[in-house]
Amino acid sequence: MIFTFIAALLYLSSAGILLSRAEPDAAVPNKTAFFLAVNGVLCHALVHILEVVNGSGLQLHFFAALSLVSLGMAALTTSVSLNQRLQALGIVVFPLAAIFVVSLFFFGDNKPETLSWQLLMHAMLALLAYATLAIASLLALMLWFQERALRNRKIHGWLRALPPLVHLETLLFRTVGVGFILLTFVLVTGMLFVDNMMAQHLWHKTVLSVLSWLVFGGLLLGRWRYGWRGPRAVRLTLIAMTLLLLAYFGSRAVLEILGRV
Repeated sequence: MIFTFIAALLYLSSAGILLSRAEPDAAVPNKTAFFLAVNGVLCHALVHILEVVNGSGLQLHFFAALSLVSLGMAALTTSVSLNQRLQALGIVVFPLAAIFVVSLFFFGDNKPETLSWQLLMHAMLALLAYATLAIASLLALMLWFQERALRNRKIHGWLRALPPLVHLETLLFRTVGVGFILLTFVLVTGMLFVDNMMAQHLWHKTVLSVLSWLVFGGLLLGRWRYGWRGPRAVRLTLIAMTLLLLAYFGSRAVLEILGRV
């Protein structure tokens, strides 16, 4: 599908511009990179919309889910770049989105899911939560790199595109907060709408998701009550996101990819 490769090209072009023009005082987004990224997101969305319109239906298999999550990440990154100096985020997210949308083209199995509106809502909330918390994980990594660079007095390269440390940390916790709320809705709708979890091989997914929810919740509580920040915030964010990735994509990989061998 032509929109797949157009989206990938737009994403990579935007990331390339951001990487080549990262400057310490770049307080406003690069207009060309922003334009390319917006159109990349639109073309990426069209890939999935056209699947539904053409009768293939909504696909939620491993590579389709990766593509949808990366679409959400790219859309969130583009939105945030309107009022935050976060060029470095686009440098990471847009190539990932390009890889995953192309992976869908080559490895998608064209087997749509037949879901009720309740399960569809649950699935969409889950993908949005994953995208939001994946952005939080990237922000956590950037925070770690920035703190390390400041300690060593070596701020250069793509680190120059980051906002001040305090602003980046604030954005991290705001993103975790939004993702935690979305993940809460995911767990609630899962309990309400998903039947016979054992037969559907969902028990491990639920356990890992709950563990991730507890870690994210503990991080937010620690931030509010004890002022947690820095390496502890980074570590807990990455632990929680790892659990969440294993909950969905780990189980999908085992059931789908290994099942084809």
